[in-house]
Amino acid sequence: MDFEIFDGAMGTILQARGLPAGAFPETYNLTHPDVVLAVHKAYVAAGADVVTANTFGANPFKMKGMDVKKIIAEGVRIAKASGAKKVALDVSSHGALLEPNGSLSFDEAYDNYAFIMRAGAEAGADLVLIETMSDLLEAKCALLAAKENTELPVYVTMTYTEDGRTFLGTDPVTATITLCSLGADAVGVNCSLGARDLLPVVKKITEYATCPVIVQPNAGLPRIEGNRTVYDDTPATFAAAMGEMADLGVTILGGCCGTDPEYIRALKGLLRDKTPVKRNVKRHTAATSATKTVFLDEGVKVIGERLNPTGKKKLKAALIEGDVDYLLHEAIDQERAGADILDLNVGLPEIDEAATLVKVMKEVSSTVALPIQLDSSDKRALERACRLYCGKPIINSVNMKKESLDAIVPIAKKYGATLIGLCLGDTMPKTHEERFAYATALVEELTARDIHKSDVVIDCLVLTIATDETQAEETALAVKQVTEELGVCTVLGVSNISFGMPDRLKINAAFLSKCLQAGLSAPILNPLVAEYAEVLGGKLLTLDTSSYFTFDGSGAEGIRGMVLCGAVGGIEEAVREALKTKSPLDVINGEFIPALDEIGAKFEKGEVFLPRLIAAAEVVKKGMDVMRAGADEDDSRPDVILATVKGDIHDIGKNIVKMLLRSYGYKVLDLGKDVPESEVVAAWERTHAPLIGLSALMTTTVPSMKTTIDALRAAGSTAKVAVGGAVLTENYARTVGADYYGKDARATVKIAEAIIRKDSV
Repeated sequence: MDFEIFDGAMGTILQARGLPAGAFPETYNLTHPDVVLAVHKAYVAAGADVVTANTFGANPFKMKGMDVKKIIAEGVRIAKASGAKKVALDVSSHGALLEPNGSLSFDEAYDNYAFIMRAGAEAGADLVLIETMSDLLEAKCALLAAKENTELPVYVTMTYTEDGRTFLGTDPVTATITLCSLGADAVGVNCSLGARDLLPVVKKITEYATCPVIVQPNAGLPRIEGNRTVYDDTPATFAAAMGEMADLGVTILGGCCGTDPEYIRALKGLLRDKTPVKRNVKRHTAATSATKTVFLDEGVKVIGERLNPTGKKKLKAALIEGDVDYLLHEAIDQERAGADILDLNVGLPEIDEAATLVKVMKEVSSTVALPIQLDSSDKRALERACRLYCGKPIINSVNMKKESLDAIVPIAKKYGATLIGLCLGDTMPKTHEERFAYATALVEELTARDIHKSDVVIDCLVLTIATDETQAEETALAVKQVTEELGVCTVLGVSNISFGMPDRLKINAAFLSKCLQAGLSAPILNPLVAEYAEVLGGKLLTLDTSSYFTFDGSGAEGIRGMVLCGAVGGIEEAVREALKTKSPLDVINGEFIPALDEIGAKFEKGEVFLPRLIAAAEVVKKGMDVMRAGADEDDSRPDVILATVKGDIHDIGKNIVKMLLRSYGYKVLDLGKDVPESEVVAAWERTHAPLIGLSALMTTTVPSMKTTIDALRAAGSTAKVAVGGAVLTENYARTVGADYYGKDARATVKIAEAIIRKDSV
């Protein structure tokens, strides 16, 4: 095993060599191939083993009307002409949020990525580098497109903010486990921060990555000197910090924004005297959501059972009627009660299980942070749900029947799911010996089919004591034997033990206690039952959930709860009910804004993440629509003008800011993306809005932010200007001439409060 050295930045170097501010660097593949080739050759001369084709933004979604396939083909051809050992097809985000957080569908994003992957492979790329990803679902989408359309190795790097999470709240452990499970050939981090600041993130990645780790940091934080963007790290300080990463076991190293061949030369020199470190990574039994990882092999974990229509008339009716709100209520209650994972089963003969499972899974995932256990025997439903799930799900379940193994195992393997093996086959096991024999056969069969043992969880099968009083003892003995002799995690559907019996809760609680003593990893139960909370020693909370919120349109408490939980359904009815006794302004100021402030405070403390903030804003939007009674928003006198600056087509952050500002009642004029400074100036001259928000995601487009602000000042604009974007810092914002730095959507709302409503920031 040797170190693999990647190159550094491309866009910032092309700008220094004449690329106009805001222009697509990828167009230089057609117009200035000699300039691009010179950059590649400089990196090869500096010691890079892999050069990255100039295709970072070459996406049909971004480059509408351009010959993207030709741009990709030329980018790969030029890179191959550099003499590098390998050429990476460079692939990045769409610059728009995927559903349910945004409007871009998974399938549309996949089609774009599949086009890119095929074009790169046809042009002769040696590997695919999916980089600068902040949305774990989009990273998964791109990874699947690469795996399904090429035979190339695929490296995936996320980008993290100063709090150690991505823009959408994914932490390094969750991203690493999910991407490794999906079959990435290397995982890691790029862009984000300087090398030294990324060390804590990299340490987490190296502790959990079961494949090689790749790191490509920026050259520190950007700042402006004169008219130039410069970075804090020198080649020497950059290389020194990268050396510490190598000591953690990172074997693929390179640079991102602000780095150049001198940084790679320094890195090469430092690594010359180092030997790659072999990491001994423990493989955990885990499930993840977009923002949370649950380890089933570390303490008892509770799987909530309430999203299963078996024996639940109200849930069954809700599924048949398409009442997702009822299911969200159940999901939220279970999360608040202390469940770690939610079992989701929508199997009813009256409905389309595949469509319903996906719909409910998306809604639940955007409302609660818990990982989901997909409970279905429908192959089509499982495959579609696993594909669209953001994270590493659990599949419940597979058994030793050949038809079950053949249908379910390929899905679990492809999508990296943790798989529950049910102790069942051609015969029904009654004794613990029979259960253990099934468990042993399942572990052997699943591992032979390339499911890692750590991804196997055994369900020892709970049969009711109503027909055989020995079943409680036999099941507990099986749990103990599986745990001690096979060394895998176990689950049980606790309530099955008491079917047909009186005093079911007492029986269930006693059975739960017995199985926990035997080593049960994850009971499947109703987390709202007080008897279970007592057995689990305070792990579960006994809640009066009726006081939190309702979906029955009963006024303020319902409105507040819906906003806090991001539960859209029912808000229209609740607002109409509230308007019977309150004015629209009272509803906004008395209900919506306090709830938004509360969820915003949780966001600032890191208790919830951006998807929850987006969901809350969406609830308020639906409620505001009721009060507007369908009237169009008057943007002739806006409070705020928003624009993504010239050359930048990423509008994720801007759109979130717009949504949240409108939720707070501000009138917003959105000029869109790739907006010339003249349009921003004209919009202000027409409206005299007191606040202008400018967004830029890429280092190469930040200069457009400065020219826009300069143009506004030259035109005599009295508007305050707030700027935001992934590459910006407070100091950088000041140097481009901005009045405020909006580090996120919540901060921008506070700026608006200070300027427009004269509150303090």
